[in-house]
Amino acid sequence: MEKKENKEAAAEYENEPLIKDELERSKVKIMRALCDQEDPLTKDVDDLMIRRFLRAGGLDTEKASKLFLKYLTWKRSYLPKGHISESEIANDLSHKKVCMQGHDKMGRPIVVAFGNRHNPSKGNPEEFKRFVVYTLEKICARMPRGEEKFVVIGDLQGWGYTHSDIRGYLAALSILQDCYPGRLGKIYVVHAPYLFMKVRKLIQPFVDSNTKQRIVFVENKKLTSTLLEDIEESQLLDIFGGKMPLVPIQDS
Repeated sequence: MEKKENKEAAAEYENEPLIKDELERSKVKIMRALCDQEDPLTKDVDDLMIRRFLRAGGLDTEKASKLFLKYLTWKRSYLPKGHISESEIANDLSHKKVCMQGHDKMGRPIVVAFGNRHNPSKGNPEEFKRFVVYTLEKICARMPRGEEKFVVIGDLQGWGYTHSDIRGYLAALSILQDCYPGRLGKIYVVHAPYLFMKVRKLIQPFVDSNTKQRIVFVENKKLTSTLLEDIEESQLLDIFGGKMPLVPIQDS
């Protein structure tokens, strides 16, 4: 009897509309019709993706459609095969600068980025941008149905001048905001040195209001307790006081 009820509940969930708000659902249909006339790739994306661009455009279907069509053009350029192959970003992957493991209490995937493992003098700007896209695609692929956001822990322990990469940070920010709107749930910045605050001032003007609201600077003495407010101990990485091991994103 219980199995039957579970199957019925699952079937009912699958049949629920992805978008429950009637106004948003209506505008998504309008957007889809407008964009489908311009780009056939529109039919390959779900309503949630279109809604993310709709929200990024302030619910203005015309403005949002332009943002979405611009994204589709970008996607053809950066993801012609539908993915970034690891051979294209071997250098960035070898530094194990990004790890992905666990979920927060809301079910959002957790990504950890290590600032001191990035050295722009030993890298290639174009490869780094491909690495950012690879990372974002990998995160999005892990999200369960209905979940749209992920969480980042940016660890700046040992970060210094040799790791500073304004051009790289701005490129990553542009990709996140323009091509993956509505995906970022929260960024916890931990172990931030004073020097980083100076660099932050240079980047701040390019950070949109939605992203700014999601950035939290965590005090060292409150690091574990702050993260445990949103992440179960079993899902928090051991280096931050939890029980989850580090796993490089290419191995996750």
